[in-house]
Order: sequence, then C-alpha cells, then structure tokens
Amino acid sequence: MHFVTAKGILSSNNGMNLYRGCSHGCIYCDSRSKCYQMKHDFEDIEVKENAVSLLETALQRKRKKCMIGTGSMTDPYIPLELELCHMKKALELIGQYGFGVTIITKSDRILRDLPLLQKINEKTKCVVQMTLTTYDEGMCRNIEPNVSTTKRRFEVLKQLRDAGIPTIVWLTPILPFVNDTRDNLSGILELCIEANVYGILCFGMGLTLRDGNREYFYAQLDRLFPHLKETYMQTYKNQYWIESPNHQDLMRLFEQTCQKAGIVHNNEQIFQYLHTFEEKNAARQLSLWDIGLSM
Repeated sequence: MHFVTAKGILSSNNGMNLYRGCSHGCIYCDSRSKCYQMKHDFEDIEVKENAVSLLETALQRKRKKCMIGTGSMTDPYIPLELELCHMKKALELIGQYGFGVTIITKSDRILRDLPLLQKINEKTKCVVQMTLTTYDEGMCRNIEPNVSTTKRRFEVLKQLRDAGIPTIVWLTPILPFVNDTRDNLSGILELCIEANVYGILCFGMGLTLRDGNREYFYAQLDRLFPHLKETYMQTYKNQYWIESPNHQDLMRLFEQTCQKAGIVHNNEQIFQYLHTFEEKNAARQLSLWDIGLSM
C-alpha cells in the first residue's frame, strides 16, 4: 500500500472511494481498466490518508442531507480496512451528521460495522449492496479468489435482513461459457429470495471488457480455463459488451423469478431508491397552531 493526500473525497453524486486498487483478485474487475487512469499497480492499494477529515468537512458544508455512496470502484472492506478503519470512521461521521449511506461490498468484514449501520438505518436509510455471480463455491473461489465466498455473502445478507438493513444484489457479471447457466442463475435467485433482498440489479447476462481489464481477464482464462480465451477472441473480437449466447433464456428466467418473488428488478427504480434520502422518526415540532388545536 501507499498513502496519498487527496484534494477531495465526495463526487458530484455524493460517492466516495476511501481506497484505490483492490486485493480481492476477481478475474473480471472493470476497475482495472485503463480509462480510470490508475498510476500504480492495482494490488498496490492507494490510501487517501486525509479521507476521513475531508469527509467531515464535506458533510458539514452540505446544505441538504443525502445518501452517501461508497464501493463503486474499490470495495471499502478490503483487508486493509481492519487495520486502518477508514470506513468505520466514515460511518461514524455519516451517522453523526444525519446522512444516509449505501455500500457496495463482497466482504463479510462489513459485519464489524453492523451496529453503526443499524444506528444510521434507524434515523435515515442504510442500504448494503452485495455482488453475487456464482452459486458454485468452487467456481467462486476460482473467479473471486480473495473474497468471501457466495455462501458466506449469503449468510451476511441474512444477518443484514435480520437486523432490518435493506439489501440489493448485483447480479453481474455473468461470464459466457463459465457461469451462464440456468442452474447457476436459479441458485443465486433462490439465495436472494431467502435473504429477502429488496432488489436485484442486472444489466444483462454478460460482462464488459475494456483495455486493461480485458488483458487481465484473458490471462486468468488461460490459467483457469485452458483454450477458453480463444473462444472469446473468435466470438467477441474486441467488443466492449460480451453477451452470453444464453442471454435471452436467462433474462426470461431472471424476470419471471423476480416478478413471482416480489423482488424489484427494474434498474432505474433501484437506483432511484438508492439515491433517495429518507428521514425516519423525525421529531415533530408543534407550532402555535398545533398547540391551539389541542387546547
């Protein structure tokens, strides 16, 4: 890891990344793409040493309360978080200043902060988003080697459910010729139903490949699935969107299952939910009119 002094922490959409780079080792990670202009090795985690103080200043200056998002580029619960506690400190500030939060993670380390998440959710809204791509545990360990397995993430989703924390599942990516099967999809959807997730984000059955992550992905295919890289290159060339040949069948299964289970699966509706700040149990101030009516 290495430390940098950041100039700012919140984006125009109130998103933040406390770290840059990741040690999860997921073979398909889009954050490796060259377009993000990361000037260090992906596994050499960049730590914004002043992130927490920047966040406090930003929250103090906000005129309106809103949802603060994190995890879109780097999982905030990488192993370093247990040592540095930047996410924990950020959650303490978000709760202190009365903001909502939504977190994207693949790690069970989020349970360390469950009391903070509950405290925020009691006053406003806390939503945890968790990626599930592969029902089979062995496959999961291959394509997402250094992160909580699907089974463990499912246990986390259930604990969040029991704690009253709403959850969203990212059903992405689905890798053609790897995990693009009905059995895999059905297994994941069964877990989502049992965990009572609020919604599932799905952008189609496939994945995206850009310069940077394409090369890494293909190298991992060579290591894990000999000769599959050649199939990809012949089928998709240098396409950005890599769609499974089973896309239509799997999307029908996805939509029918979600509809039957009452799981929100309209992406626009889910994103609106994630960005909508809600204040709960706000103390009602009695006006003179209210007092007069009660007399």
